[in-house]
Amino acid sequence: MNDLNFLKAVIQHVIDGIIIIDKTGQIIYANPAADELFGYQSGELCSLNVDYLMPVQARISHNRSIDVYIETGYAKIINKGREIVALRKDGSSFPARLSVSEVLFKQQAVYAGVIHDLSLEKEVEEQQRQYTSELETIVEKRTTFLKNIVQTLEQAKEEVNASLNKEKEVNKMKTRFVSIASHEFRTPLSRIQLSASLIERYFERLDKGKIFEHLAKIKGAVTDLTGILNDFLSIERIESGSVNVHRVIFNLGALIKEIAAEMSLLKKANQQIIVNDDIDTINVKLDNQLIRDCLINLISNAIKYSGEDGIININAQLVEGACTISIRDNGMGIPTEDCDSIFQPFFRAGNTTDIEGTGLGLNIVKRYVELMNGRISFNTSLRNGTVFEMKFPAQ
Repeated sequence: MNDLNFLKAVIQHVIDGIIIIDKTGQIIYANPAADELFGYQSGELCSLNVDYLMPVQARISHNRSIDVYIETGYAKIINKGREIVALRKDGSSFPARLSVSEVLFKQQAVYAGVIHDLSLEKEVEEQQRQYTSELETIVEKRTTFLKNIVQTLEQAKEEVNASLNKEKEVNKMKTRFVSIASHEFRTPLSRIQLSASLIERYFERLDKGKIFEHLAKIKGAVTDLTGILNDFLSIERIESGSVNVHRVIFNLGALIKEIAAEMSLLKKANQQIIVNDDIDTINVKLDNQLIRDCLINLISNAIKYSGEDGIININAQLVEGACTISIRDNGMGIPTEDCDSIFQPFFRAGNTTDIEGTGLGLNIVKRYVELMNGRISFNTSLRNGTVFEMKFPAQ
């Protein structure tokens, strides 16, 4: 193989432009890629000074750098890569990366420059910048939304606290409310703060998937805060007597299956929610919104207090017009010493203190059931599970 021909073939076919100039800046060689890159016909570049390939404002600085190197040996651009703005024959410019090396040829120093077109990279960078700007807008909107949520929560807490000041017993509930609210708000607010801080601090290094993962955590924490707030507002509505029962005839089986499907999105790994198929024909005359709230609360508890392989069974029966709804789990169960207090507001069983919760859910369920002239009971076995039953008389 002829080494010279081989080297020439390589230079002729590389995708980056290669231009060689003498110490006066005269171009003495340009490969085909350089011709195409700058928009010249083959051979045209060799009649030009390299100044023609750069904007006017860059020419003086470039020539000075070459002169300093020749006179002093100080290399500002020699043997280094840098980004430049290059000039085409038609006057248009484009971003490029230039690497210049000194080469001795026939006892004379010449300078070989490799020019890589950065147009595509800059276009990608611009797209990334726009994408980043859009994400920043999303984060800003979410942050504003979260601030509004926090303000709403603070306002709601103040309103509830004000109503708890009415009498001595309510004042005791106020003290417990403030304690539990502060504790329960802290965890989701901490998750929001952590995810928002990670997005803000490492925004440019996070890929799209990670950013949306943190946004999902923020959204989940907001959902938790909303649930906690709804519990407090439900208690306030019950205490003020503003909960009215609106009885309508509806298909209970369809409602149970709809709620079970919704709650399946919240279940733990390998948990099962099983609904008895024999409930499709059960029609009742109750407040369907209050029944919905009761079912969501009881199924949510079954999911929360059962393990990852837990099974939750939901059943309903209609006997001589009287309706019974049961939710059974095989979770941790309720300690015997806590059974008498389980429906008290703010009460948490002794084996659930490391699980998030307000202690209001079962109290709300009991009071809703009683508003519909029903009653709620339960049977439990520690570490074997619990079954709650809501019973409503014939209408």
